[in-house]
Amino acid sequence: MAGGWAHDGAVNEQIEASIADELARMKARKGPAGESLTHCAECEEEIPQARREAVPGVKLCIECQSGRDARPQSRGGFNRRGSKDSQLK
Repeated sequence: MAGGWAHDGAVNEQIEASIADELARMKARKGPAGESLTHCAECEEEIPQARREAVPGVKLCIECQSGRDARPQSRGGFNRRGSKDSQLK
């Protein structure tokens, strides 16, 4: 249901492309690697053996990792394929 100069299905194609880009970004993101630390790199608390075995290469305790995960991550802030409005102009 596109209008203006955009062809039918353009909005759906844009949504699918955005989802594919995000999935590719998530797959490319590398997790921890190498040998796990016995003590947290930030607070020096001991990292439980079960966590070290479950997450190879872990460097942070659960509390410090949770704090990092809660921080907002900045991204580009624009859709490189163009917004719906720019396609309709």
